[in-house]
Amino acid sequence: MAGRWQDVLGTRDTFDTGRGAAALYRLTRLEDRGLGDFTHLPYSLRILLESVVRHCDGHLVTPEDVTKLLAWDPKQVQAEEIPFLPARVILQDFTGVPAIVDLAAMRSAMQRLGGSPSRINPLVPADLVVDHSIQVDFFGSPDALEANVRREFERNRERYEFLRWGQESLANFRVIPPNVGIVHQVNLEYLARTVFLRDDGTGQSVAIPDTLVGTDSHTTMINGLGVVGWGVGGIEAEAVMLGQPVYMLLPEVVGMELTGELPPGATATDLVLTVTQILRAHGVVGKFVEFFGEGVTTMSLPDRATLANMAPEYGATMGFFPVDEETVAYLRRTGRPVDEVELVERYTKEQLLFRSPDAPTPSYCDVVRLDLSTVEPSLAGPKRPQDRVSLAGLKEAFEASLTAPPQERGFGLSPEQLTVEAPLPDHPDVRLKHGSVVIAAITSCTNTSNPSVMLAAGLLAQKAAEKGLAVPPYVKTSLAPGSRVVTHYLHETGLDQSLAQLGFYTVGYGCTTCIGNSGPLPEPVAQAVTENELVAAAVLSGNRNFEGRVNPLVKANYLASPPLVVAFALAGIVDRDLTSEPLGKDPQGHDVFLRDVWPGRDEVQSLVDSAIQPEQFVTEYETAIAGNEHWNRIEVSAGDLYPWDPKSTYIQEPPFLSEMQKDPEPIRPLRNARVLCLLGDSVTTDHISPAGAIPQDSPAGRYLVEQGVDPRDFNSYGSRRGNDRVMVRGTFANIRLRNLLAPGTEGGWTRHLPDGEVMTIYDAAMRYREEGVPLIVLAGKEYGTGSSRDWAAKGTYLLGVRAVLAASFERIHRSNLVGMGVLPLEFLPGQTWQSLGLTGEETFDIPDLTENLKPRQTLRVEAHGESETTAFEVRVRIDTPVEMEYYRNGGILQTVIRQLLQEETT
Repeated sequence: MAGRWQDVLGTRDTFDTGRGAAALYRLTRLEDRGLGDFTHLPYSLRILLESVVRHCDGHLVTPEDVTKLLAWDPKQVQAEEIPFLPARVILQDFTGVPAIVDLAAMRSAMQRLGGSPSRINPLVPADLVVDHSIQVDFFGSPDALEANVRREFERNRERYEFLRWGQESLANFRVIPPNVGIVHQVNLEYLARTVFLRDDGTGQSVAIPDTLVGTDSHTTMINGLGVVGWGVGGIEAEAVMLGQPVYMLLPEVVGMELTGELPPGATATDLVLTVTQILRAHGVVGKFVEFFGEGVTTMSLPDRATLANMAPEYGATMGFFPVDEETVAYLRRTGRPVDEVELVERYTKEQLLFRSPDAPTPSYCDVVRLDLSTVEPSLAGPKRPQDRVSLAGLKEAFEASLTAPPQERGFGLSPEQLTVEAPLPDHPDVRLKHGSVVIAAITSCTNTSNPSVMLAAGLLAQKAAEKGLAVPPYVKTSLAPGSRVVTHYLHETGLDQSLAQLGFYTVGYGCTTCIGNSGPLPEPVAQAVTENELVAAAVLSGNRNFEGRVNPLVKANYLASPPLVVAFALAGIVDRDLTSEPLGKDPQGHDVFLRDVWPGRDEVQSLVDSAIQPEQFVTEYETAIAGNEHWNRIEVSAGDLYPWDPKSTYIQEPPFLSEMQKDPEPIRPLRNARVLCLLGDSVTTDHISPAGAIPQDSPAGRYLVEQGVDPRDFNSYGSRRGNDRVMVRGTFANIRLRNLLAPGTEGGWTRHLPDGEVMTIYDAAMRYREEGVPLIVLAGKEYGTGSSRDWAAKGTYLLGVRAVLAASFERIHRSNLVGMGVLPLEFLPGQTWQSLGLTGEETFDIPDLTENLKPRQTLRVEAHGESETTAFEVRVRIDTPVEMEYYRNGGILQTVIRQLLQEETT
C-alpha cells in the first residue's frame, strides 16, 4: 500500500490530529471538484467511498469507481462493481493456517517457476489470532484450563511450529498466540483502532479508517466499533493480503431503526436473537444493515458488538454502527492511548463519519423498525440460529420438534419413542430423557465480550448457590471467556467463585463449544444418549447451532444468554417452562424459580461500572501475549522457503499449487459429468467442509491410522486444515449431510454411477478420477450458508468437482468456489433440479463452456437420462471481470503468482 496513494481527484488535505498535522483524503472536496455530494450515503458507504478516493490511481481504482459510489441510489441500486482495498486482514487459526500454508506454497511455486519466493508476503498487515484449537477435554475442576492448554499444545505442535515460521519469515504478519482470547473479542478490545495513521511512502502520515476483511464470518463483530469489515473466505483474504482488491457489487443498505429500551429481564442476547429472526424474515442476504435511532444512542458498545457479531446469522454482509460518542468512550474504557482516541474523534468529525444524535438520517434502501421494549427472554434452536423461541414457549416448541419431520427441522420420533428414559450409571436416582441438557457452555465471542451478560451469569450463579441449588451430574459445564479481561473482572467481583461452585470453571480462552470444540461427553452420558437414541440438548451462549456442529451426540442445540445457560444447567432439561416452573429445590425442599435468582439491571450495571477499568485491558493483553510461556518455548525454523515434511500429518504442500504451470489451461466444455452430491436447501459450509472430530472409521480416520497416528491423537478437522490429504477426505462427510443420491443414508455417502454402488463420497470421487469422469454438484437454495470456510471450496475442487448448480448461493462460498476455479451456476428463477425432473443419475454436458465465457451470462446444460435429454439454462455466477480472470487462471493464488512472474519478466 505504501506509495500507492496519489491525489488524482485533488482531495488530499491536512488536519490537526491533536498531536500534530496529518494528511487525509477529504470527502467534502468531492463536491468542490464537481463529482457529487456524498452526505446522502449511509455511513458504511462513506467509508467505502474514502477507500476508493484514496486509492484512485486511474488504473487499479478509477474516477469512475468514485462516481459509481457517489451516484448510489437507495431506490434503485445498480449492479455496479467497485474495488475495496481494506487496511488490514485478520485471521483465526482454523482458517488462517491454510492461508499461511498457501503463502508458503506460493513461495515454493515461485521458486519452481523461476521467480523470487521472498516477494510473496502480505502487502496488507495481517494478524492471526490462535483461538480455535482449544478443546474442552477437561472441565468442572480448577485445573481444567491448564490441562486443556497443555493438551492443546501437544496436539498442535506441528501447526504451531509452522505458525512460528510464518511469524519469523513473513513480513507484515503478526501472531497472537494461544490462550489469549477469541479472535473477534481480541479484535474489539485490542487490535482495532477505528482510525489509523499510515505512512504513504513519502514519510508523511495519512489518517485512514480502520477497515478489514477476516477469515471468519463473525469478523462483523467489529462493525459495532464503527469499523467496516466482514468475513471472506481464506482464498479471498489471501488475495487481499497480496494487494488485490475485493471486488464487490454496490450493496443495498437496509436501515434498522431501534427505539425504546430493553425491558427488565431481557438481555443483549435476547435482542440479537430477535433481530436475527426479524432480518432473516425481511431478507438482507448480501446487504449491509446499518443501525440507527434513539435506541442505538443509548446502547452500550458491547451490546452493539453483540448485534454486529451475528450479521451472518441474519444474512447480512455487515451489521454496522457508525462512530459516535459511545465509540470514543469505549476506546477510552478499553485502554487505548489518549492520542489514538483523540485521532478517532477528530478524523471522523472532519470526514462526516461521526454520527451525532441530531445528524440527518442517511438514505436507506429500506427501513426495518424494532421497539426494544417488545424484546422478551429468548433462545434459538434447536437447529438454526434464526429460529427464535421465547423462553416461555420453549417447552412447547421442544416437544413439538420431537415428532416433527426432519425436513421441518424436527427429530421425527414416533409416539413410542417419546417416553424413553435412561438411568445414569453411578447415579441410580438420575435419569436422562429427551431434552436433558448434557452441555451447558458459556462460550463464543458473541456474548463473552459483553460484561453485562457475563456479570449477570455470575450473579445468577451466586444467587443460585446461596439457595443451595446444584447442577445435575450429567451436565458438562464450561466457561470459555473471550479474553483474560473477563476473568479479571469476574475475579474482582468474586463471581468466578460462584460460577465455579456450579461447575463453570474456566476451560480455555478461545472458541470452544460454538465451533464444535465441546470435547467428548463423559462416557456414561455418551453411552446413555447413544444406546437409547435420546435427543439430548445443549444450551450455549454461542452464535451457531447447526446440526452436528456442537457435538455429534447432541441433536438439540439452543443459543441463549450466559445467565440462561447457567439457568438451564441448573434445570438440567430444556423441556421445562422456566417462567412458571421451578429451576429446582433448595435443601429444605422448597421450589426455587428463575425469578428468584435473576439479577436486576441496576445490580448488573453497578458491577459493570465499578469492576471494569482501562488498565485491565492494557495489562492483561501485554502479559498474555509477551509472557506466553508455552508459545515462547516453541522452536522456530526460519528461511524464505518452508521445509515441507512429507511425513507431516498437519502441514502439506497443496497440490493445486505444486502442480501449477506458467500458463493456464484453456476453458473447455464440460462433457459426461456425473453428480457427486444431490442436495436440498440450506446446505451449509458445515455440511460441506470438514469440521469437528475425525471419526476413526472414515476416509480421513483411516488415512491417519495408515500414517501411524493413534486415534486419541486425531485432533479435529479444523486443526488439520493445513493438510489437504486429511481435508479432502472429510469434504461432504458431515454426519448430518443428506445426499439424496444415496437415499436412506446420512453422512458422507453417495452412489457411484452407473453401477449404483454405495460408497463414501471421497472413494467415489477417486474412482471417478481414475475413470476420467468430471463431477458436478446439484443443490437447492442458500447453498453454502454458514461460516467462511475455504475448505468447503478447496475440498470441492480437490474431489474433482468442476461446477456446482444451485438455486442460490451464499455470498462467501460462491466467491470461494470461483477463487478455486470451480464454476458456480445458478438455476434460473423458478427452476430447481426438482422442478426440472432431475434425479442425479443423468450425465451432464455444458457445451458452451469455452474461452468466450463472460460474467453472469447464461449457459445451456444438457442432462442425459436413460431415455430422454432435459435441456435448461443456468446463470453463470461469476459476477465480475476480475472473478473471470481468477477463474481463467484456475484460482486467485495462481492469478497472483502469474502476475508477479510477469512483473519480474518485464
